[in-house]
Amino acid sequence: MYTFSSKLKTFSFILMIVGVIGIGVGFMSAPKTVEEVEQILSADHGHDAHANEAAHHGADAHDAHATAEHKEHLEHVLHQLQNKPWAAFYVACIFFMLISVGVLAFYAIQYVAQVGWSPILFRVMEGITSYLLPGSIIFFLVLVAAGMHFNHLFVWMDDAVVAKDHLLQGKVGFLNVPFFLIRAAIFLGFWNLYRYFSRKNSIAQDNASDNTFFKKNFNISAMFLVFFIISESMMSWDWIMSVDPHWYSTLFGWYVFASFMVSGITVIAFVTLYLKSKGLLPDVNTSHIHDLAKFMFGFSIFWTYLWFSQFMLIWYSNIPEEVTYYVTRIEDYNLPFFGMLVMNFVFPLLILINTDFKRLTWIIVMAGVVILFGHYVDFFNMIMPATVGDQWYIGIPEISSLLFFLGLFIFVVFTALTKAPLVAKRNPYIEESKHFHY
Repeated sequence: MYTFSSKLKTFSFILMIVGVIGIGVGFMSAPKTVEEVEQILSADHGHDAHANEAAHHGADAHDAHATAEHKEHLEHVLHQLQNKPWAAFYVACIFFMLISVGVLAFYAIQYVAQVGWSPILFRVMEGITSYLLPGSIIFFLVLVAAGMHFNHLFVWMDDAVVAKDHLLQGKVGFLNVPFFLIRAAIFLGFWNLYRYFSRKNSIAQDNASDNTFFKKNFNISAMFLVFFIISESMMSWDWIMSVDPHWYSTLFGWYVFASFMVSGITVIAFVTLYLKSKGLLPDVNTSHIHDLAKFMFGFSIFWTYLWFSQFMLIWYSNIPEEVTYYVTRIEDYNLPFFGMLVMNFVFPLLILINTDFKRLTWIIVMAGVVILFGHYVDFFNMIMPATVGDQWYIGIPEISSLLFFLGLFIFVVFTALTKAPLVAKRNPYIEESKHFHY
């Protein structure tokens, strides 16, 4: 049995405490009025002479129109700056939750494929997926807060905006708050149910006299994967793509899947290497690590293929309704947009293409850190431009949210690892997995 070390537990608590304090500071420091916004903009960019003149001379129609436009701009920026702590929290929240979802899907695939190499890692995967429940609860509460207009993350939730937008009016049958929350509850509920029963059957198999519980897990894993394929695409439309409700991509569901899947596999590698370094997984050998690194490399290339396919087709067709998505990101998010490509494609390609490197712990850790940060930036790029526009910067809300969810993730995962033996000893493929070499 694994024992949660006091140092790691303390570290996770420190991360959470620092994160909570920083998140609170981020929310409290967000501007409350347009006057505060005007002061911020004046301090950042200097006074807009035309806007000031219009504000002080409202006598004629032109000045009155300019004043109205200036006020509308200030209100728009106010919404963006008020969104900033919410958006930072949302990015970190969905990123860590989807890591556990990615591991859950990878775990289900192992069961359905009846693979022989990975059962030695099943308890590691089960530990990581334990974060799904608390992550889902927090995430759903954020969605409810959005539906109750505590934030402006989803512009289609604003009736005043929809009333002026014919395109959004055409989507109101799908993009409406009750249906949106019902879908979210169904997706999260089924994912958590599969996680609960698969974990329960896995532990029961340890003391079973036959393979009944393994067969049950095979059956529910197959059903889960069918549901997952459908729900994963829909959740990517709902939770990420709908922050840009005028834009859509038919590749988007696969693109998001590739992003959180490679992140999940990287976390499996990290937790496995940590436990092995403590002498707790003696049967894990370099062949297991090599296979995890191959999946990290493979999904990095798959993600790049999807990114390029989506980008190239939109760039080549040059349809204004589509290219605006990339124009915004290239103009206002130049560094994170192109930096993400280096971290998620160039770096893994150069490092992990070498077969020998896939067996070296320090190489995998280095590549994994870059991959995880790169895909966090990927989610940042997907959500921030639509929610905060050009008012973004890496500040207290972004760093604090990342620290809080990292601390919570570490605490939940390593607590779950203490609840059961680290080896699924009665899995029918466990001996094959222990002696897996090539």
